Amino acid sequence: QVQLVESGGGLVQAGDSLRLSCAASGGTFSGYAMGWFRQAPGQVREFVAAISWNIGSTHYGDAVKGRFTISRDVAKNTVYLQMNSLKPEDTAVYYCVADRTGSSVYDYWGQGTQVTVSS
Repeated sequence: QVQLVESGGGLVQAGDSLRLSCAASGGTFSGYAMGWFRQAPGQVREFVAAISWNIGSTHYGDAVKGRFTISRDVAKNTVYLQMNSLKPEDTAVYYCVADRTGSSVYDYWGQGTQVTVSS
């Protein structure tokens, strides 16, 4: 069973940077797409970023383009989300996700990590 474990969340000030990590286990991820979603209190879940495991192509939600960067380390089975120029509206629980077929249907979700950005 695929497991995704996030780490790296915390409390930062506006303008700061933070890097989230997602350690993936329990499978081989060739052909997968990996990504991040977030959900703020009272808000709908929002797509943040995704990356194809094999070739590393990336896709970003409009709210984070130019500020966030997703990457992966195939040897470590880890996906990263580098978040720069953080804003208070980036405050949310961030979830690591995995899509077995690259069809934007996310089969596996991590437990989430809280990111809080103070103004």
